[in-house]
Amino acid sequence: MPKHVFEYAVIRVVPRVEREEFMNVGVIVYCPAQGFLQTVFELNEDRLRAFCSEIDLPDLRERLRVFQKICAGRREGGPIGQLPIAARFRWLAANRSTIVQTSPMHTGLCEDASQTLERLFERLVR
Repeated sequence: MPKHVFEYAVIRVVPRVEREEFMNVGVIVYCPAQGFLQTVFELNEDRLRAFCSEIDLPDLRERLRVFQKICAGRREGGPIGQLPIAARFRWLAANRSTIVQTSPMHTGLCEDASQTLERLFERLVR
């Protein structure tokens, strides 16, 4: 099976930007050859509250759902969700200084982007 170039970024929760402490909560994978752009996240509430007791979990959950909506490329993703798939990935993986940030982008080769997303999620988040 042929290998395809993919890019990914880790989604991080950064409760206090000035401290630069973060917790990995998800992964975004983009594979142009497979027309694939998806994100998966998981919030371990106990761990997050231990990390930052004043975190607003419903707000955080909604911010992460927006990532999923943009990946899906539908109207629910707003104007960014209407952009071409590459532009959506670049927008999601761009540097920002909010509670939800992404790691630098990384690249690799994969046969199946969906399996790669799951593997990265298991290794980098769970």
